[in-house]
Amino acid sequence: MKIKDLRVAFKKSLSEIYEAEESMSFFYLLSEKILGLRRVDVALDLEKEVSASEIVQFNEAKTRLLDQEPIQYIIGHTYFYGLSFIVNKNVLIPRPETEELVDWILKDQENLENAIKILDIGTGSGCIAIALAKNLPNAKVYAMDISEQAIEIAKVNAIKNEVKVEFINEDVLASEHLFQDFDIIVSNPPYVRELEKDEIKPNVLDNEPHQALFVSDHDPLIFYKKITKLAKGRLTQTGSLYFEINQYLGSETYKMIKSLGFSAVALRKDLHNNERMIRARFNS
Repeated sequence: MKIKDLRVAFKKSLSEIYEAEESMSFFYLLSEKILGLRRVDVALDLEKEVSASEIVQFNEAKTRLLDQEPIQYIIGHTYFYGLSFIVNKNVLIPRPETEELVDWILKDQENLENAIKILDIGTGSGCIAIALAKNLPNAKVYAMDISEQAIEIAKVNAIKNEVKVEFINEDVLASEHLFQDFDIIVSNPPYVRELEKDEIKPNVLDNEPHQALFVSDHDPLIFYKKITKLAKGRLTQTGSLYFEINQYLGSETYKMIKSLGFSAVALRKDLHNNERMIRARFNS
Protein backbone atom coordinates (compact mmCIF):
# COMPACT_ATOMS: atom_id res chain seq x y z
CA MET A 1 0.00 0.00 0.00
CA LYS A 2 1.20 3.48 -0.86
CA ILE A 3 1.17 6.39 1.59
CA LYS A 4 -1.51 8.18 -0.43
CA ASP A 5 -3.83 5.16 -0.19
CA LEU A 6 -3.11 4.67 3.50
CA ARG A 7 -3.96 8.32 4.14
CA VAL A 8 -7.33 8.04 2.38
CA ALA A 9 -8.24 4.83 4.21
CA PHE A 10 -7.16 6.25 7.58
CA LYS A 11 -9.23 9.40 7.15
CA LYS A 12 -12.31 7.44 6.05
CA SER A 13 -12.10 4.99 8.96
CA LEU A 14 -12.18 7.82 11.53
CA SER A 15 -14.87 9.90 9.82
CA GLU A 16 -17.71 8.85 12.14
CA ILE A 17 -15.97 10.30 15.20
CA TYR A 18 -13.46 12.89 14.02
CA GLU A 19 -13.56 15.82 11.62
CA ALA A 20 -11.41 15.45 8.51
CA GLU A 21 -8.88 18.06 9.66
CA GLU A 22 -8.39 16.37 13.02
CA SER A 23 -8.04 12.93 11.38
CA MET A 24 -5.33 14.29 9.10
CA SER A 25 -3.55 15.84 12.07
CA PHE A 26 -3.50 12.38 13.69
CA PHE A 27 -2.24 10.82 10.47
CA TYR A 28 0.73 13.18 10.21
CA LEU A 29 1.65 12.72 13.87
CA LEU A 30 1.59 8.95 13.39
CA SER A 31 3.54 9.23 10.14
CA GLU A 32 6.33 10.98 12.02
CA LYS A 33 6.35 8.32 14.74
CA ILE A 34 5.89 5.20 12.58
CA LEU A 35 7.38 6.20 9.24
CA GLY A 36 9.87 8.80 10.43
CA LEU A 37 8.37 11.27 7.96
CA ARG A 38 7.37 14.83 8.70
CA ARG A 39 4.23 16.28 7.12
CA VAL A 40 6.21 17.89 4.30
CA ASP A 41 8.00 14.59 3.66
CA VAL A 42 4.68 12.78 3.36
CA ALA A 43 3.46 15.33 0.83
CA LEU A 44 6.61 14.86 -1.25
CA ASP A 45 6.58 11.07 -1.13
CA LEU A 46 2.94 9.97 -1.49
CA GLU A 47 3.96 7.12 -3.82
CA LYS A 48 6.21 5.54 -1.17
CA GLU A 49 5.23 1.98 -0.24
CA VAL A 50 4.28 1.33 3.38
CA SER A 51 5.43 -1.99 4.88
CA ALA A 52 3.05 -4.55 6.36
CA SER A 53 4.39 -3.93 9.88
CA GLU A 54 3.87 -0.17 9.47
CA ILE A 55 0.29 -0.73 8.33
CA VAL A 56 -0.28 -2.85 11.43
CA GLN A 57 0.98 0.02 13.61
CA PHE A 58 -1.36 2.49 11.89
CA ASN A 59 -4.28 0.10 12.36
CA GLU A 60 -3.48 -0.35 16.04
CA ALA A 61 -3.35 3.42 16.50
CA LYS A 62 -6.61 3.78 14.59
CA THR A 63 -8.32 1.31 16.93
CA ARG A 64 -7.14 3.30 19.94
CA LEU A 65 -8.36 6.53 18.36
CA LEU A 66 -11.77 4.98 17.72
CA ASP A 67 -11.81 4.15 21.43
CA GLN A 68 -11.18 7.89 21.93
CA GLU A 69 -7.76 7.50 23.48
CA PRO A 70 -5.80 10.77 23.18
CA ILE A 71 -3.29 10.87 20.35
CA GLN A 72 -0.66 12.13 22.81
CA TYR A 73 -0.82 8.85 24.74
CA ILE A 74 -0.72 6.84 21.52
CA ILE A 75 2.45 8.51 20.21
CA GLY A 76 3.83 8.83 23.75
CA HIS A 77 4.72 12.50 23.81
CA THR A 78 3.44 16.03 23.39
CA TYR A 79 4.81 19.57 23.26
CA PHE A 80 4.53 22.24 25.94
CA TYR A 81 6.06 25.71 25.79
CA GLY A 82 8.30 24.61 22.92
CA LEU A 83 9.59 21.55 24.76
CA SER A 84 8.89 17.84 24.19
CA PHE A 85 7.37 15.81 27.05
CA ILE A 86 6.79 12.10 27.46
CA VAL A 87 3.20 11.42 28.56
CA ASN A 88 1.15 8.36 29.40
CA LYS A 89 -1.95 7.54 31.43
CA ASN A 90 -0.17 8.34 34.68
CA VAL A 91 -0.04 12.08 33.90
CA LEU A 92 -2.34 14.73 32.51
CA ILE A 93 -1.71 15.94 29.00
CA PRO A 94 -0.40 19.54 29.29
CA ARG A 95 -2.89 22.17 28.12
CA PRO A 96 -2.40 25.49 26.27
CA GLU A 97 -3.98 27.30 29.24
CA THR A 98 -1.13 26.09 31.41
CA GLU A 99 1.33 27.49 28.89
CA GLU A 100 -0.31 30.86 29.51
CA LEU A 101 0.32 30.47 33.23
CA VAL A 102 4.00 29.69 32.60
CA ASP A 103 4.21 32.68 30.29
CA TRP A 104 2.79 34.96 32.99
CA ILE A 105 5.40 33.76 35.49
CA LEU A 106 8.26 34.22 33.01
CA LYS A 107 7.16 37.73 32.05
CA ASP A 108 7.04 38.65 35.73
CA GLN A 109 10.68 37.49 35.96
CA GLU A 110 11.99 39.28 32.86
CA ASN A 111 14.37 41.47 34.87
CA LEU A 112 15.49 38.67 37.14
CA GLU A 113 19.13 38.91 38.16
CA ASN A 114 19.31 37.09 41.50
CA ALA A 115 18.95 33.36 42.04
CA ILE A 116 15.43 32.33 43.06
CA LYS A 117 13.73 29.22 44.37
CA ILE A 118 10.58 27.82 42.76
CA LEU A 119 8.18 25.11 43.90
CA ASP A 120 5.67 23.47 41.55
CA ILE A 121 2.99 21.57 43.48
CA GLY A 122 1.20 18.74 41.63
CA THR A 123 3.78 18.63 38.87
CA GLY A 124 2.42 15.66 36.86
CA SER A 125 4.56 15.35 33.72
CA GLY A 126 6.78 18.11 35.11
CA CYS A 127 5.74 20.51 32.37
CA ILE A 128 5.51 23.68 34.52
CA ALA A 129 8.65 23.03 36.56
CA ILE A 130 10.72 22.01 33.55
CA ALA A 131 9.57 24.91 31.37
CA LEU A 132 10.45 27.34 34.18
CA ALA A 133 13.82 25.68 34.78
CA LYS A 134 14.61 25.82 31.06
CA ASN A 135 13.79 29.52 30.81
CA LEU A 136 15.11 30.68 34.20
CA PRO A 137 18.68 29.38 34.47
CA ASN A 138 19.16 31.29 37.75
CA ALA A 139 16.31 29.39 39.40
CA LYS A 140 16.52 26.38 41.68
CA VAL A 141 13.36 24.43 40.87
CA TYR A 142 11.56 21.87 43.02
CA ALA A 143 8.50 19.86 42.01
CA MET A 144 6.07 17.86 44.15
CA ASP A 145 3.49 15.20 43.31
CA ILE A 146 1.55 12.53 45.20
CA SER A 147 1.97 10.01 42.36
CA GLU A 148 5.19 7.98 42.24
CA GLN A 149 4.45 7.10 38.61
CA ALA A 150 4.09 10.77 37.70
CA ILE A 151 7.35 11.63 39.45
CA GLU A 152 9.17 8.95 37.43
CA ILE A 153 7.86 10.38 34.17
CA ALA A 154 8.72 13.94 35.25
CA LYS A 155 12.28 12.86 36.07
CA VAL A 156 12.69 11.43 32.57
CA ASN A 157 11.26 14.64 31.09
CA ALA A 158 13.75 16.76 33.04
CA ILE A 159 16.64 14.70 31.68
CA LYS A 160 15.13 14.81 28.19
CA ASN A 161 14.98 18.62 28.32
CA GLU A 162 18.40 18.97 29.97
CA VAL A 163 17.30 20.76 33.13
CA LYS A 164 17.83 20.09 36.82
CA VAL A 165 14.69 19.80 38.94
CA GLU A 166 14.49 18.28 42.40
CA PHE A 167 11.40 16.05 42.62
CA ILE A 168 9.53 15.26 45.82
CA ASN A 169 6.97 12.46 46.17
CA GLU A 170 4.53 13.90 48.71
CA ASP A 171 0.82 14.50 49.25
CA VAL A 172 0.41 18.24 49.70
CA LEU A 173 -2.86 17.75 51.59
CA ALA A 174 -0.95 15.81 54.23
CA SER A 175 1.90 18.32 54.42
CA GLU A 176 2.09 20.35 57.63
CA HIS A 177 4.64 22.79 56.23
CA LEU A 178 6.96 23.31 53.28
CA PHE A 179 10.62 22.45 53.75
CA GLN A 180 12.10 25.91 52.91
CA ASP A 181 11.27 29.40 51.67
CA PHE A 182 10.40 30.01 48.02
CA ASP A 183 10.25 33.05 45.75
CA ILE A 184 7.63 31.43 43.51
CA ILE A 185 5.09 28.75 44.35
CA VAL A 186 2.95 27.55 41.47
CA SER A 187 0.27 24.91 41.18
CA ASN A 188 -2.20 23.52 38.70
CA PRO A 189 -4.03 21.27 41.18
CA PRO A 190 -7.14 19.12 40.66
CA TYR A 191 -10.09 21.49 40.27
CA VAL A 192 -12.84 19.88 38.18
CA ARG A 193 -15.93 19.27 40.30
CA GLU A 194 -17.83 15.99 40.05
CA LEU A 195 -20.85 17.97 38.84
CA GLU A 196 -18.82 19.09 35.82
CA LYS A 197 -18.10 15.57 34.57
CA ASP A 198 -20.79 15.88 31.92
CA GLU A 199 -18.73 18.64 30.30
CA ILE A 200 -15.63 16.47 30.05
CA LYS A 201 -15.01 14.77 26.72
CA PRO A 202 -14.72 10.96 26.73
CA ASN A 203 -11.11 11.04 25.56
CA VAL A 204 -10.23 12.89 28.79
CA LEU A 205 -12.73 11.25 31.16
CA ASP A 206 -11.88 7.70 30.13
CA ASN A 207 -8.12 8.08 29.89
CA GLU A 208 -6.51 10.83 31.96
CA PRO A 209 -5.85 10.24 35.70
CA HIS A 210 -8.89 11.22 37.78
CA GLN A 211 -6.70 11.88 40.81
CA ALA A 212 -5.16 14.80 38.91
CA LEU A 213 -8.49 16.11 37.62
CA PHE A 214 -11.36 15.90 40.07
CA VAL A 215 -12.35 17.29 43.45
CA SER A 216 -15.52 16.78 45.45
CA ASP A 217 -18.43 19.16 44.95
CA HIS A 218 -18.62 20.02 48.65
CA ASP A 219 -15.02 21.30 48.89
CA PRO A 220 -13.76 22.21 45.40
CA LEU A 221 -11.10 24.61 46.68
CA ILE A 222 -9.49 22.08 49.02
CA PHE A 223 -6.11 22.18 47.23
CA TYR A 224 -6.12 25.96 46.84
CA LYS A 225 -6.81 26.50 50.54
CA LYS A 226 -4.10 24.10 51.62
CA ILE A 227 -1.46 25.42 49.22
CA THR A 228 -2.28 29.04 50.06
CA LYS A 229 -1.89 28.32 53.77
CA LEU A 230 1.42 26.56 53.18
CA ALA A 231 2.61 29.38 50.91
CA LYS A 232 1.75 31.99 53.53
CA GLY A 233 4.35 30.48 55.82
CA ARG A 234 7.08 29.83 53.26
CA LEU A 235 6.76 32.46 50.50
CA THR A 236 9.30 35.27 50.65
CA GLN A 237 7.91 38.75 51.31
CA THR A 238 8.52 39.71 47.66
CA GLY A 239 7.45 36.32 46.34
CA SER A 240 4.43 35.27 44.27
CA LEU A 241 1.90 32.45 44.39
CA TYR A 242 0.44 31.35 41.05
CA PHE A 243 -2.52 29.07 40.37
CA GLU A 244 -4.34 27.67 37.38
CA ILE A 245 -7.98 27.67 38.48
CA ASN A 246 -11.46 26.40 37.67
CA GLN A 247 -13.00 28.92 35.29
CA TYR A 248 -16.31 28.77 37.18
CA LEU A 249 -14.76 29.50 40.57
CA GLY A 250 -12.63 32.56 39.86
CA SER A 251 -14.41 34.86 42.29
CA GLU A 252 -14.54 32.25 45.05
CA THR A 253 -10.84 31.43 44.68
CA TYR A 254 -9.92 35.12 44.64
CA LYS A 255 -11.87 35.82 47.83
CA MET A 256 -10.47 32.78 49.61
CA ILE A 257 -6.86 33.79 48.88
CA LYS A 258 -7.53 37.36 50.03
CA SER A 259 -9.10 36.07 53.24
CA LEU A 260 -5.92 34.14 54.03
CA GLY A 261 -3.75 37.24 54.08
CA PHE A 262 -2.60 38.02 50.54
CA SER A 263 -3.29 41.70 49.87
CA ALA A 264 -2.39 41.81 46.16
CA VAL A 265 -4.40 39.20 44.23
CA ALA A 266 -4.77 39.33 40.44
CA LEU A 267 -7.30 37.26 38.50
CA ARG A 268 -6.50 36.79 34.80
CA LYS A 269 -8.46 35.42 31.85
CA ASP A 270 -7.04 33.03 29.27
CA LEU A 271 -7.18 33.41 25.49
CA HIS A 272 -10.70 31.96 25.51
CA ASN A 273 -11.84 34.71 27.92
CA ASN A 274 -12.22 32.31 30.83
CA GLU A 275 -11.00 33.20 34.32
CA ARG A 276 -8.17 30.71 34.49
CA MET A 277 -5.18 32.11 36.46
CA ILE A 278 -4.45 33.85 39.74
CA ARG A 279 -1.34 35.52 41.11
CA ALA A 280 -1.11 36.41 44.78
CA ARG A 281 1.45 38.56 46.60
CA PHE A 282 1.78 39.97 50.10
CA ASN A 283 2.44 43.44 48.69
CA SER A 284 1.56 45.15 45.40
